[in-house]
Amino acid sequence: MEQIKNEKNAKIVLDMIQAIHENAAYLSEVDGATGDGDHGVNMNKGFLMAKERINEEMSFSDALKILGRTLVMDIGGSMGPIYGTFFNRLSKVICKNDIVDKYVLAQALNNATEGLMDLAGAKVGDKTLIDTVYPAKEAFQKAVNQNEDFATCLEILSDAAEEGKENTKNMVAKIGRAARLGERSKGFLDAGATSCCIILKTMAASMIAELNETK
Repeated sequence: MEQIKNEKNAKIVLDMIQAIHENAAYLSEVDGATGDGDHGVNMNKGFLMAKERINEEMSFSDALKILGRTLVMDIGGSMGPIYGTFFNRLSKVICKNDIVDKYVLAQALNNATEGLMDLAGAKVGDKTLIDTVYPAKEAFQKAVNQNEDFATCLEILSDAAEEGKENTKNMVAKIGRAARLGERSKGFLDAGATSCCIILKTMAASMIAELNETK
């Protein structure tokens, strides 16, 4: 089938939470090169708080909403509102649908990316998570337009997220603490782009697994 159910699919969000938990030390290590070195700690704290409030019987959209709300209310800093907005904007589109297909997800990703760019004031090339999410959602939309099947679209999303994250090594930071380093921020991954890559790749893998189960 070319779709998954919204109902009782919180597992996708729980998979994302687990991925952040497993990569918390790595994310802080990445952040330490150009920032405070606490990105993984803060992300892990917020995501694990959300995990306590989510169960697998919840819908995909409800779990996204809880994760988003938890990050905004309980983790604070700069990444709390940023990721909170991202997950809330995904949820707002998905909650209107009983099923999630490639068209629904494309709309949700576009809505979430717009929200991120408005909130963060960042654009592609600023060395932020936008450099992961924007090319990923663009690649996904292109695959949808070319009538690729849902699983293929998700694989393309995953590959584009990885490429976008890696490209931040070649960028000079223009926003956030890393911007203070100027040219010295070059040669290092952006921590937000890295965590965003983990989230998008995990979401894609989890949705592909769900698609395979419903065949």
